[in-house]
Amino acid sequence: MRMKLPFSLSLASLKSGLFWRTFFLLGALTTTSMTAWVGMISVVQHEPQVQQLSAQVISVVTITHAALTHSAPELRRELLFDLVSNEGIRVFPLEEDDKVEPPADNALMPDIEKLVRAKLGADTRFSSKVNGVAGFWVSFNIDDDQYWLMLERERIRGLTGIQWLGWASVVSILSLLGAAVISSLVNRPLRMLTKATRDFAQGKRPEPLPEKGPIEIIEANRSFNQMVDELQQVESDRAVIMAGISHDLRTPLARMQLEVEMANLSDEAREGIHSDIHQMDAIIGQFLDYAKPTEASSFINVDLSELLRDTAHEAARLPDVRIHTDIADGAQAMGNATDIKRVINNLIENARRYGKTPDSDVTEIDIKCSVKGMHAAKRVVIEVQDHGVGVPPDQIEQLLKPFTRLDVARSQANGAGLGLAIVERVVQRHGAELQVRNRDGGGLLIQITMKAL
Repeated sequence: MRMKLPFSLSLASLKSGLFWRTFFLLGALTTTSMTAWVGMISVVQHEPQVQQLSAQVISVVTITHAALTHSAPELRRELLFDLVSNEGIRVFPLEEDDKVEPPADNALMPDIEKLVRAKLGADTRFSSKVNGVAGFWVSFNIDDDQYWLMLERERIRGLTGIQWLGWASVVSILSLLGAAVISSLVNRPLRMLTKATRDFAQGKRPEPLPEKGPIEIIEANRSFNQMVDELQQVESDRAVIMAGISHDLRTPLARMQLEVEMANLSDEAREGIHSDIHQMDAIIGQFLDYAKPTEASSFINVDLSELLRDTAHEAARLPDVRIHTDIADGAQAMGNATDIKRVINNLIENARRYGKTPDSDVTEIDIKCSVKGMHAAKRVVIEVQDHGVGVPPDQIEQLLKPFTRLDVARSQANGAGLGLAIVERVVQRHGAELQVRNRDGGGLLIQITMKAL
């Protein structure tokens, strides 16, 4: 079984987060809208654009034809020069050996050719390049002579979709940038709420979330702020109640202890009552330990190597325990030293009670500590294991539940069943990882992985 409170979000979860989903959805919507808009404009503007360009070509050819036809022969050279310099129109004789390339291949050209031929004659020819000179070339006749009229391409607009593509690209880029900004603004309140929730889960008191923006965000942040305040009040009330319970229960126990000492009882009866009183006191202590919060604000740099050695040395004094240690030097982590020591003591006590081998009255307990990884991935791994019979695999999950004992432990029950539940609660408060499994060779192994300094 593995119980874990993750230290950070992975890259894969980040990429599959709401920001990227919103960004891609807005990007897809923008691209689809842009494609539909360009297609619609192309269809709507096709006929008017064909009519306009055809009329322009027909007008230029007709005026040029009339000017050349009605001008005096000695003035034609000067007229051709004026057409070139002022209007960008060139006229060349059409020769049989001219190298002619076909007109531009676009959606408008076939309809332009059809309309122009209807006005200028079916023998009108078109070309995009004649004798290596690029332009918009159209032929016309003067009497029995044929001529080429060349217009500069800038005079004929809209024959290609390059401008449409350029504008569409610019608008698409701006739209994607806008989608990124919108996604960031939409997800910012959620990121703040997620961070505040994570801090609160780790025992920190988050800053109040801003109650502004859309009504849904205001209500969510207000509800979260109220929840934090109410839970803090509950926590404070619980601390007062637990302190009162500790005082109110242990005071009668102390009086009972004193009365037993003064009473005229046999040694056997006195020892039995003493045992019951100690058991009741231990159960009260377990309840208080389970209910006690672990504040992240109390965390300090804890030398886990030294703490484990001290704890192992103290446990080795017990007559029915034999401790074996393999503790690396320099294992340090942020935490509450008292709570971590309580966790290790609970694990040792759990192993002492239930980790005996059938043929021995002494419990063999191994305590190991190692440091793995480097830099941000550096971890301290603590292991406490016994050499007993272990736990049936299908019942391991039950071990960490409060007030739960397995059948094998019921006959020797002298607690409330909170030992491992306290361990799990403290480990989670420290942002660590807890694993419980059977040890190879027999026994139970409990492993705690903490972020190292």
